Amino acid sequence: MEFRVLGTVAVATEDGAFLALGPAKRRSLLAMLLLQPNIAVPVDRLTEALWDEEPPLHSRTVLQGHVSRLRALLAEHGAEAYGIELATQGPAYVLRLPETLIDAHRFEELVTLARGQRSPGDAVLMLREALALWQGPALTGTVTSPPLQAASHTLEELRLASVEALAEAYGELGEHGRAAAVLRTEAVAHPLREPVSAALMLALSRSGRQSDALEWFHRTRRLLADELGVDPGPALSEAYAEILRTGTPVTPPAPAADEPEQAVAVPELLPRRPRGFTGRHAELTALGLAAAGEYGAIALVTGGAGVGKTALAVHWAHERQGDFPDGRLFADLCGYSDTPARQVTVVLREFLLALGVPVQRIPETEAGMGALYRSLTADRRMLVVLDNARDSEQVRPLLPGGDHCVTLVTSRDRLGGLVASDAARPVRLDELPAADCTALLAAVLGGDRVAAEPEAAAHLAALCDGLPLALRVTAARLAARPQWTLAALACELADEQRRLGLLRVEDTGVAAALRLTVQQLPEQARRMFRALGLHTGSELDRYTAAALAGCTPDQAAAALDRLAAAHLVVESGPHGPGPRTRPDSYTLHDLVRLYARALAPEADPDGLARLLDHYLHTGLVATATAEPGSQPCFTPPPGARRPAAVREFEDRQAALAWYEAERATLRGAVAAAVAAGMHDRAWRLVLLQWPLILWRVRDGWVPLLEQALESAELEQELDAQSRTRALLGWVLHEEGRYDEALAQLEKAPDLARRAGDVTSEAIARMNLALILTQYGEVDRAGDLLGHALTLAGRARDRSTEMLAHQHLARHFLTARAYGLAMEHARRGLELGPSPEAIPRRVLLHTSYGEALAGLGRTEEARRELTIAAREADDHGYEEGAAAARAGLANLAAPADPEALPRA
Repeated sequence: MEFRVLGTVAVATEDGAFLALGPAKRRSLLAMLLLQPNIAVPVDRLTEALWDEEPPLHSRTVLQGHVSRLRALLAEHGAEAYGIELATQGPAYVLRLPETLIDAHRFEELVTLARGQRSPGDAVLMLREALALWQGPALTGTVTSPPLQAASHTLEELRLASVEALAEAYGELGEHGRAAAVLRTEAVAHPLREPVSAALMLALSRSGRQSDALEWFHRTRRLLADELGVDPGPALSEAYAEILRTGTPVTPPAPAADEPEQAVAVPELLPRRPRGFTGRHAELTALGLAAAGEYGAIALVTGGAGVGKTALAVHWAHERQGDFPDGRLFADLCGYSDTPARQVTVVLREFLLALGVPVQRIPETEAGMGALYRSLTADRRMLVVLDNARDSEQVRPLLPGGDHCVTLVTSRDRLGGLVASDAARPVRLDELPAADCTALLAAVLGGDRVAAEPEAAAHLAALCDGLPLALRVTAARLAARPQWTLAALACELADEQRRLGLLRVEDTGVAAALRLTVQQLPEQARRMFRALGLHTGSELDRYTAAALAGCTPDQAAAALDRLAAAHLVVESGPHGPGPRTRPDSYTLHDLVRLYARALAPEADPDGLARLLDHYLHTGLVATATAEPGSQPCFTPPPGARRPAAVREFEDRQAALAWYEAERATLRGAVAAAVAAGMHDRAWRLVLLQWPLILWRVRDGWVPLLEQALESAELEQELDAQSRTRALLGWVLHEEGRYDEALAQLEKAPDLARRAGDVTSEAIARMNLALILTQYGEVDRAGDLLGHALTLAGRARDRSTEMLAHQHLARHFLTARAYGLAMEHARRGLELGPSPEAIPRRVLLHTSYGEALAGLGRTEEARRELTIAAREADDHGYEEGAAAARAGLANLAAPADPEALPRA
């Protein structure tokens, strides 16, 4: 058994599995005990760590419950055999265990041993082993309380000191390039930590990169001036002076024979060189000219689907390897496919990993990733290939930062915006001439084989319509079967054309080749491949595959592994085409998905229903995790089947991340349900996304909600109509479409009343009240909100009561009835102590603070608004943070004589 705090707080068993620790407070309890192993930690200290604000009255009971469940979990997994005991010791708790089971203890022990080593080589080995124990920021997954934040900061300082010690040991060995590589990531992540930047400057200079060292000094100097208004301190100034004094840089020694040089990560993400590439002489020349521009040249290869844009780009990139000594990056942006385009953050993460950034040092936001990516490419001569781009906006965040970098973009679109804004130089690509088609076949198959059947070769070229992609697949199939004749394959392709009409689209030869590949699979894998044609997204895990194929997740994983071996699906992750968005995930390439879809009629006819039911049940679990106090927005429809296994989510953030990742897939699932006449599933698949809809309310949800309303009306589901109209009205209101919103919201309460759903009626009345306020009908809005609060109380729905208090507080603030506003905000907060109800808590704290301010209780108001801003920041709730800060700003503004409290 192993305890981890250097990253996400976790407990690992001997077989590598992790114990299900539960919520953040239980992880926080375990973390506090692990930070002081074999020492009694007082209950008061634990309480301070588990609540980042005033603890509730029942905090001791909550703490005891977490201790009890943690003790049972450890006992269940044989902790006693390891000498582990969670004991009560008076008004304190102690976790007794061998300290070597804690990764932080082993880390500190290795660092201490490294300090005592006379040999810098031994110190390097120990420090590298110590730093390898880190899996991310320390104490991840715990409460953001002062004790745990202080402990996390202390551990991070120890890690940074160890990185500096490792760089120093590399320097003693004369391996200054490696020292620079170690320090550069930390200097980018901690740009104001002057000792790190100073050490990096010296390492760069001593490894022969004096100009880079000086540039880093000036960059840091500007940052210190802009951010802090100060000049460089002694460490930076002395390093700068030493670099100027030495003048001539030191040549680094050659790396050891058994250890490759790692001073600078030189990424090589290009696919292999396309075999048999032929022709395109004019286009290659034009591409070279386009890439020869100054200041970060951008070459843009455009043309129709299957015309060979990717092959041209990759061939040219391989031919020009010597022009890019600092590496070559490649990403397929999936811009033109029936699957969602690659997210910018996913591609940036890929690039940063390839550039040598440890996974735990990659920023979480797109802006942070982009800044780090541009910084790392600023001083390099690199090639970045962005394949299959949808539009200019998709490309711009992925452009490198250096003037010496070249970006090569391929797209079916002309990308006129990129030409106008970034001076991209277009190179157009058309179909191959007939002679080049025959030459491509000969390059793969051999000239003699093609010359023996010239008419058949010409026939194959015609069937492939001059598209290099189709020609390559055809040639590969022939190369693998030397006993086949070209004429035989031409006849087979022609048959596929008649049956599927593939020659009228880009995938002619590909589909024929895939059919032959699928025929060689075992029955279980072949059945899985056919089932995948019903999938409505580009990526899936074993739970989704199990639902499609009607098997267990383990059986699905085995079939997916077999398909991966046949290159029909690709396992996502470090060795696949992109980082994983979920465990054991697989991706279907576009062309493979098209062929699998053509086979879908042969699949299990119940497959689509199982897929939709899988998403319904998973969505209900996600909703319960994201909004634990809320009631389910529906029950599964009659006949719905529960999957063999349903994915679970650790916390609200994990549930919302699932919604974000699956949004396009769920949209496709709704369309598939409507097309199949399964409207009872369609409206449910939309409504289950309500936590994300409220969190990202302005993200274009109207068409999806309108489809849900149409399906609910076809099913004559009154409650579903009410909920959908209420949600649709809220979204329209947030988009500023007030008349349309009012038309929806006026109908929602009566529909809910007729359905007999008290909670739905309460929500509908609240949403209607909000829009009526826009029309000045304040009194009616107040009556609706009061009635909604009564209904929520009758239903004993604490989450909806909390929401009603939130809106009533805002209503009375608008009326300057600050006492009533404060009372409703206070009562709402008392209903929702759970930290998962972040948006409502933030808005209630904000209303509470504004009400206190209106009553002249400024210091109390500042405390509430500060709490609101901090909670919003901690959970990425940008709109809530902005509202809280606006309230804080108003506290400092001159008093408005008109804004006096009313009796």
